[in-house]
Amino acid sequence: MIMIKKITNPAELNTDLLRQSWRGRNIYAYYKAYGLDYDFCEFYQVGRDGILLRFNSTILIVMPDPDNPDYFDPDEIAGLALFLRMQKPFRIETDLAMQLCLYLPEYVPLHRTTFQLHPGQENGISIQDAEKKINFNPELEQVYRILQAGFPHLQDYPLWLTDMSHRCRHGISHVLTYQDSTTASLVFDIDDLVLVGQVATLPEARGLGHARMFLRWLAGWLAGFDKNAVLYALDIRESFYREIGFEAIAEEFVLERSAQAEDFSKKGLLEDV
Repeated sequence: MIMIKKITNPAELNTDLLRQSWRGRNIYAYYKAYGLDYDFCEFYQVGRDGILLRFNSTILIVMPDPDNPDYFDPDEIAGLALFLRMQKPFRIETDLAMQLCLYLPEYVPLHRTTFQLHPGQENGISIQDAEKKINFNPELEQVYRILQAGFPHLQDYPLWLTDMSHRCRHGISHVLTYQDSTTASLVFDIDDLVLVGQVATLPEARGLGHARMFLRWLAGWLAGFDKNAVLYALDIRESFYREIGFEAIAEEFVLERSAQAEDFSKKGLLEDV
């Protein structure tokens, strides 16, 4: 069986591995925010050198050599699959090679594209004026109201507020709004690599170009600090980000628990598309 050992000592967490990939940096950001002392944010060593994060009902897995077909032993994969079934997370994020080895019929794969943010070619007054409409410190209650319209699986307000306010206080995340109707979060900034997530617009403001203008401004703003930023998009949003001028740099699948599997008592907090 695969060794799955809870990490309780910071020396056991391979931060060098985590800082090599976007998923790993996400795990590292949660370690920086919460450390090892919370039962809703647990870190595990998987196999020889892999790392697994369980944050509420989301699991992220990073392996050191995921493309090597000889890396995984069948018994180890069976042990990991059993662990995942016992945890019953809403979402599982891991490399494709691992997904192909695991047998998890309760989950459906969702195609996701990673887009790199590039400043727009237009440098007109409209983009420059956008910053005047940015709220760099919005009320989180208003942010949650915007997000509710775009993320049906967002956790309830107290849980979301606890996490987001904690991450913002510790300098891990930052939330912005535009025109009081569109929001985006800087999920983390590690080594000048920024993950942008939770992009949403109120229904009554859709079609007005707010998200397009906001994201074009955000891309230029981050580039001005020499930041390399990406965001994730499921297929339903892929064409929108291409039209903005963002570059698709990677594709993957994330696993979400099927609605037929059971009635969800928990929802995915790490929504980022």
